[in-house]
Amino acid sequence: MAGFLVVQTDFGLQDGAVNAMYGVAYQVDSSLTINNLTHEIEPYNIHDASYRLLQAVSYWPAGTVFVSVVDPGVGSTRRSVVAELEGGQYVITPDNGTLTYLAWNTGIKEVRQIDEETQRLPGSSESHTFHGRDVYVYNGARLASGKVAFSELGSVIKPDELVVFPLNPPMQTEDSISGTIDVTDIRFGSLWTNIPVSFFKNWQVQYGQSLLVKIYYQGVVRYQDEVIFGRSFAQVAPKEVVLYINSLLNVGLGINLDSFSAVYKIGTGNDWTVELTKI
Repeated sequence: MAGFLVVQTDFGLQDGAVNAMYGVAYQVDSSLTINNLTHEIEPYNIHDASYRLLQAVSYWPAGTVFVSVVDPGVGSTRRSVVAELEGGQYVITPDNGTLTYLAWNTGIKEVRQIDEETQRLPGSSESHTFHGRDVYVYNGARLASGKVAFSELGSVIKPDELVVFPLNPPMQTEDSISGTIDVTDIRFGSLWTNIPVSFFKNWQVQYGQSLLVKIYYQGVVRYQDEVIFGRSFAQVAPKEVVLYINSLLNVGLGINLDSFSAVYKIGTGNDWTVELTKI
């Protein structure tokens, strides 16, 4: 019985690239169930591709195959890999940092390097710019449909040999909490930090309590105010700022019925840090 295949790219849907990938997968096995994670990753943004995998992977059953193609190094010496996660899911992707958040948070059980010359769509050997179609989704479909075993996809490499980008862990003291702004809730502009709900539990922060929030870009303050901690956006009036716990059980920062990132021009990544202190 064919399984689940979940696809993520930075291709968008304005041309035929994603549709061609679907076609390849269905040629492998027309009974596959294919779902989109997203195709709206900012072009070349490996960081966001990595985070979006973290956001979704653990909610899918063991055996699900994810194909993530944000691949500015296509055709270069960067490796193509398939990773088996501790939860039993698989991810096929370039070895360019895309697996960073999963390596840090979910755990990678085993990794294999795919041979791009032999493990590829028949008849595609002259093409070197569309590995998403010719290598990644082709092998993803074979793995999801059971036409190839994980152990047959390539040679073993150590998980600690994967390319990863640096992540700064959140910190907590008696009086302050600090972390990074990992990503935004794209449609609504809320900020998702890497600060876990456990930090608020350690402080025994209560709904309705205010904390002093400072946001820095490369050490320079870009936002500062006292903000209420709420159960949801509905705890504050429209256009007011609220601290909340997001769907990944980390601290978020948003505006009720508006976009925090747009209003205050806040970005994401290690250059953007947030500090919370007791009032």
